[in-house]
Amino acid sequence: MSSCEHHPLHIFFFPFFGHGHMIPTVDMAKLFAEKGVKATIVTTPLNAPFFSKAIGNSKTNGNKIHIETIEFPCAEAGLPVGCENVDSIPSPNLFQAFIMATGLLQEPLEQLLLKQRPDCIVADFFFPWTTDSAAKFGIPRLVFHGTGFFSSCATTCMGLYEPYNDVSSDSESFVIPNLPGEIKMTRMQLPPFFKGKEKTGLAKLLVEARESESRCYGVVVNSFYELEKVYADHFRNVLGRKAWHIGPLFLCNKDTEEKVHRGKEASIDEHECLKWLDNKKPGSVVYVCFGSVAKFSDSQLREIAIGLEASGQQFIWVVKKSREEKGEKWLPDGFEKRMEGKGLIIRGWAPQVLILEHEAIGAFVTHCGWNSTLEAVTAGVPMVTWPIAAEQFFNEKLLSEVLKIGVPVGAKKWLRLEGDSITWDAVEKAVKRIMIEEEAIEMRNRTKVLSQLAKQAVEGGGSSDSDLKALIEELSSLSH
Repeated sequence: MSSCEHHPLHIFFFPFFGHGHMIPTVDMAKLFAEKGVKATIVTTPLNAPFFSKAIGNSKTNGNKIHIETIEFPCAEAGLPVGCENVDSIPSPNLFQAFIMATGLLQEPLEQLLLKQRPDCIVADFFFPWTTDSAAKFGIPRLVFHGTGFFSSCATTCMGLYEPYNDVSSDSESFVIPNLPGEIKMTRMQLPPFFKGKEKTGLAKLLVEARESESRCYGVVVNSFYELEKVYADHFRNVLGRKAWHIGPLFLCNKDTEEKVHRGKEASIDEHECLKWLDNKKPGSVVYVCFGSVAKFSDSQLREIAIGLEASGQQFIWVVKKSREEKGEKWLPDGFEKRMEGKGLIIRGWAPQVLILEHEAIGAFVTHCGWNSTLEAVTAGVPMVTWPIAAEQFFNEKLLSEVLKIGVPVGAKKWLRLEGDSITWDAVEKAVKRIMIEEEAIEMRNRTKVLSQLAKQAVEGGGSSDSDLKALIEELSSLSH
């Protein structure tokens, strides 16, 4: 019996407070638990039920995943009580105080490290101070970005070379230096913290996070080698980061129950939704969803509705609105009546993985969040790209220019929540391009190939499975 069996490896997982960070962290904990690792998720009491529920629905090794809580310092930071609840992340004007408050979690986390003595901590990119905390206890800290290799390379190169300072206007394009593929961007597509001379608030945090990442043990990446091999190699060999690709993480959810209960409670019964799709021809439905953060204005939602109708395509559209809200002013008159049987509007949260996996889905109109991107690639569904914020404009470049499985809708401007305003005819054109024009077949075929590679990557001996095993072995040898 090996010493590893006497003392299983114990890893802390410490995610940031947002669905896009928390959902893949649960999947990651499940994945490590399946390999015999003791996994502890560290969160706040308010967010603990989210994790309990997700773990409770886990068919495998739920008993190897534990939850520990530390209080969020709302009062000390002058923030409203409960502001860290994943369903009510604070408004942009409070975000700076919120980020400052996350720094105050250092002491309670270190108390927990002292008590539990884990062998490693996987901490979110947004907690740069965890590199120092891990060092105090002589354990490795791994960074989790929640994004892929391409955007990590692009962000690192932007920080190193600041090419956006060499153009004379926000709309003039520049090439990202030291990044394979001649990728061009404009200042408009970048987050404001790149462009400001003063590094305060979020900009300061990102500088600290990059510096902290350069000192930490390595990076775990929710991706698979075959998807971004040029950039995985570049990240490791040229930019000099130790990194392991262990995704797509969500593939650890094998049965329908687990897939449905990732994230929030779906606002529609999955059977009702799938029954609707069962009556459609393969590849005939467009799925439209912009993730958990974006908030489109009524006028923008109206343009989407008109564009979808004009495209003549069948659709499922997820909207973060309730029926009672403002008397549905965002819908053109009689829209739902006209679209009966042709379009389904889901108000709230949808069982996205199940929808994308359905053979009736032919394309996905997406904000290019990394979780959504991976889910679509794995389902073999090409995308209409509509980036809004975060690293989504980089993801769009990967999809449309590198992998050639995406059609840009034409968003040109990085905006924290609302997204760039797009007219109905741009929506119509992009949807038709991805559904019925000649290039649609080629895109679908390319995506189907990537779908097979994604599934093979996580199977025994696949690229992600091998990287995960290698990482666990390395951490085990360090802990002994």
